[in-house]
Amino acid sequence: MKKSIKYIALCFAALPLLNSCKKDFLDVNPTGETSLESNYYKNAAEIFKGVVAAYDPLGSETGGTYSSKLGLLNTASDDCGVGGGSATDQASWAVWDNFTISVGQGPQGDLWGRNYTGIYRANLILNKVDGVTDLSSAMKGRYIAEMKVLRAYYYFDLVRLFKNVPLITAPIPTADIFNLAQAKPEAIYAQIEKDLQEAIAEANLPATVPASTEGGRMTKGTAKALLGKVFLYEKKWAEAAGQLADVNGTPGGTSAYGYKLLSNFGDIFKPTNKFNSESIFEIVHTAQARQDWGGWGAFEGNVMVQMVGPRNYGGPTYVTGWGFCPITMDLVNVIKNDPRYPYTIANVDSIVAATAGGAYEKGYQNTGYFIEKYAPKLQYRSSLGGLGDLNYPYDYIEIRLADTYLMEAEALTQSNANAGRAKQLMDAVRARVGLPGVPVTLQSIYNERRLELATEGHRFFDLIRTNTAAAALTGFTAGKNEVLPIPLSEINNTKLVQNAGY
Repeated sequence: MKKSIKYIALCFAALPLLNSCKKDFLDVNPTGETSLESNYYKNAAEIFKGVVAAYDPLGSETGGTYSSKLGLLNTASDDCGVGGGSATDQASWAVWDNFTISVGQGPQGDLWGRNYTGIYRANLILNKVDGVTDLSSAMKGRYIAEMKVLRAYYYFDLVRLFKNVPLITAPIPTADIFNLAQAKPEAIYAQIEKDLQEAIAEANLPATVPASTEGGRMTKGTAKALLGKVFLYEKKWAEAAGQLADVNGTPGGTSAYGYKLLSNFGDIFKPTNKFNSESIFEIVHTAQARQDWGGWGAFEGNVMVQMVGPRNYGGPTYVTGWGFCPITMDLVNVIKNDPRYPYTIANVDSIVAATAGGAYEKGYQNTGYFIEKYAPKLQYRSSLGGLGDLNYPYDYIEIRLADTYLMEAEALTQSNANAGRAKQLMDAVRARVGLPGVPVTLQSIYNERRLELATEGHRFFDLIRTNTAAAALTGFTAGKNEVLPIPLSEINNTKLVQNAGY
């Protein structure tokens, strides 16, 4: 179900909470009689459920259609094509792959809805938490900080994806929703900075959390890493380097927040190694929900894993998938001699050729190469119940330590500051996979980012922010395709203005 600003505001203003606004608003519905939103969030238990709800959109995999943020960003980049069974298998993905997105066709509705759903829920908790009497001041402080980090994250996605978006920092009356105007991007970034800085300053936001019980919740390290990344996008090089240095600590060592590069690159992405020492911001998926198609719009498993496997596959290691995000030959040729290659790319052509009776269906844009980091592997396919296709437990690591190392190296290089540390950071990333150091330049950093972070959803935004997208992406129109169109349903009968070129 598509969740727009207009839908969310009307839903909560007019209808009983939870029963009317879709099952996935909370992971666990409150017991007993439901009440209007105005009478809810009166105690600690209800507030906690609202906190869980604000995290929930992070893992959104389906909306009006399949809308995995990671899968879509891979498709939009030069790392992957769209794939699938045909050129029209997932039209909303295909039009971003070839940059023929229109106001009526594309992934923009689901991506907009994912983030504004999260913002609405964060705003709701921020508005309600002070009035809860059975919640300690320490826990209130922690919840407020978590909601501010989440709100900053959702707005960071929105400003990068759409540029011109409304700024909403409190629940809005129903009468006002059609009169919202877009804020300038600078105002969105200022709010992001403010939220993150206030969260970092909150004494009750923990530096670390126990992975077994609270893995995936926001910490000071997460907030600092996200703020450093935001500063990088704003070209505030010194500020970015400062925040990221605090996150990173001594290159190759263990940081004050417990972050440390894993010795084995391939271990980063294993579902059996969640919340490892390299993970800074991890979006959780689980097989515990045992879901089938009746859970559409609220899947807890990582559906993208199913999407990127080879179609009608017969062979070892992998499970049949749907053939999306085939790796481009451009990426294959860049990474094929790199030690990270076998952990990044699955050469399915070679695998089936070496397997008696091995085969797979060569779908649209097939190259024979598929995503390995999030490949559907037999050993991780759920046997707990439900449909295995929909219950892969792979988390998505939104920010990890090698990423923050390279971002700090970039910020230092951009500001001509501490070239020695920039080299240490680059060298640590390369040494982990047995590679020698290289001279540190902006281009060598960008090259390293592509090799290290391939298929992890960073490449498209890296091309945009470095002004290299038009040269790298076929069909890309400069001055237009840097952002998505504002969803048509948000434009109609509102004061929102469509982005240029659409």
